[in-house]
Amino acid sequence: MVTAVGAAGHALINKRDPRAALGWIVVSLTIPLAGSLLYFFFGVNRIRTRAKTLPGLGSSPDRQPSAIAARVELPLEFSELAGISGAVSNFDLTTGNSVEMLHNGEQTYPAMLREIETADSHVFLSTYIFETNRTGREFIDTLARAAARGVDTRVIVDGVGRLYSHPRADRLLAKRGVMVARFLPPRAIPPSVHVNLRNHRKILVTDGRVAFTGGMNIGDRHLADRTGNPDRVVDAHFRIVGPVVEQLQQVFLDNWAFVTGGTVDRFPADGRETGPAKCRTIVEGPDEDLDKLLSILVGAVSAARRQVAIMTPYFIPPRELVGALQAAALRGVEVTVILPGKNNLPFVSWASRNMLWEILQRGVRVFLQPPPFVHTKLFLVDGHYVQVGAANMDPRSLRLNFELVVEIYDRDFATTIDRHFEAVRIQSREVTLEEVDGRSLLVRIRDGLAWLLSPYL
Repeated sequence: MVTAVGAAGHALINKRDPRAALGWIVVSLTIPLAGSLLYFFFGVNRIRTRAKTLPGLGSSPDRQPSAIAARVELPLEFSELAGISGAVSNFDLTTGNSVEMLHNGEQTYPAMLREIETADSHVFLSTYIFETNRTGREFIDTLARAAARGVDTRVIVDGVGRLYSHPRADRLLAKRGVMVARFLPPRAIPPSVHVNLRNHRKILVTDGRVAFTGGMNIGDRHLADRTGNPDRVVDAHFRIVGPVVEQLQQVFLDNWAFVTGGTVDRFPADGRETGPAKCRTIVEGPDEDLDKLLSILVGAVSAARRQVAIMTPYFIPPRELVGALQAAALRGVEVTVILPGKNNLPFVSWASRNMLWEILQRGVRVFLQPPPFVHTKLFLVDGHYVQVGAANMDPRSLRLNFELVVEIYDRDFATTIDRHFEAVRIQSREVTLEEVDGRSLLVRIRDGLAWLLSPYL
């Protein structure tokens, strides 16, 4: 009973979400031994304090601003948003970047493989899921060739994400001479307490010159043109060239130092200005000050004057973001949320549907995309501010995962994203408040239970 009281007290003091705190308290006190063990493995965030003593994942008080970055002159409409993210981010806003949107594996994988194939200094790849099907084997072969010709080739695979396929990608890479590390792999002896804390960042950097990031993992499922595959996924990734690549490279090296227990290595970055986009990297995770990305999202929605557009596969926003979206819609901002009509995680879709009435009744428009499952994550404000990356708008991304997004200030690129939103919206079905309110009692109970459990999903 002592352990149960201790677990309940820890949850009461440390949990920020009242539903999560109450849930863990009830579980710990109702089933003392099992509840305490569950809380120990899944409820305690141990990385946040530990990481602050390690090079890598935590906020680094002695990190110096990028040598490439300079004080950026911004138009007035940019400056408010830049000030919000600049106040909480470890990185400076950089000028002179170019960003290209790539659709699905058909466009993304060949571009990534070309950069790996032509690299002559270093290749850094971090992914959540690395499958070992045909696409995965092609990446393994290309990375192995890079290592064989003397390129410093390093890969980080999440310790849980690697389990999605057999044989394991990290083992195949190691056999081929590629340096590979697993991010917090689960283990039985000694028992791992990090099962719930995953590295969801997707980064590829070659020669400190070109970077890729977005929502795509590595595997055949992202080849969306293969209509015969029932598990195919629609997604987007982004090719970035310019000074911000140094920041993405630094995030990878910080992560590498953390998972290997070494020091942070230094590698050159190209740094040449290549385009008009002003960009900054934003990292989020249970090692960072919590709610960093959430603070930026809430600030961006609050600063919006004309438009907020959100595309995400998993939408269970915290109260702060719900309030910001409601307030924006009430003051006349056009707020649009586009979700997948078919979801690979039905319980997340149920939880999302349970709270949609809160934003629908305030004038937010919600659309469901037709199948297949759409994994794309985009955030657009007022036709000039865009966020791209791996983060979803749910408790896992905003509380438990190690996430990365890139914010982009560029009207031309924002216009491209705006057109993509409009093309998708035209093909999607709008959700009405009457539809949500008209769910049957059993469906409402199911959706409500999924929402109640969402802090733990």
